[in-house]
Amino acid sequence: MGVREFQISDTNVVIHELDDLYDSTTGRVLTGSWVWNSAFVLAEWMATQCKLFDFDFRDKTVIELGAGAGLPGLMAALLGARRVVLTDVEPLLPGLLRNVDANGLEDRVEVRELVWGLDESVSRANEFGEFDLILMSDLFYDSEDMAPLAHILKIISGKNSKIWAASEIRPWTVECLTEFMNEGFKVEESQVQLDEPSEEDDDHAILDSFSIFHLQPPDEERNS
Repeated sequence: MGVREFQISDTNVVIHELDDLYDSTTGRVLTGSWVWNSAFVLAEWMATQCKLFDFDFRDKTVIELGAGAGLPGLMAALLGARRVVLTDVEPLLPGLLRNVDANGLEDRVEVRELVWGLDESVSRANEFGEFDLILMSDLFYDSEDMAPLAHILKIISGKNSKIWAASEIRPWTVECLTEFMNEGFKVEESQVQLDEPSEEDDDHAILDSFSIFHLQPPDEERNS
């Protein structure tokens, strides 16, 4: 796939995409090795809309779960976050490191393995501590994965943490969000309202089918 440059607001982000990574168990292509539309939607929303929610990235700590190519997390660092952790499955980590290097963010961005649902994921999440902001994009696929993901979110959320999740609206999105509500989360939706798309701007062509979801864990289960 090669190298892509994303112009988001007044910031340029360089992403190396790969199309030859496969799951060693299933043999399937690892789709996280390229940028999906939800990641672009979240990154642009962060750059243009997050101030409406009184959030300033400067001096904040941020983690991206299921980061894939890392666009939203890298954007957080470029917007001023002092520490960003990009997490995903082990085969995607070299690509994430390459993207960190391509944007000159080695001093603020680290790359770590984290796979929710595995026994070691809980201990790793505890090692991370809590974050001011947790980012996710295009993770609402399999409702059976939501309870383990919710458990990780509870571990890395503090009293004032924010959780932003971008998702294309698909038939199973509501089912996934319902699982979070069953785990005690409050869920609010922000419709995506970005700059008007130009005729040539393919990245913006289907933004009306995306939303940003704000997840809030039950207070008694957050880190204090």
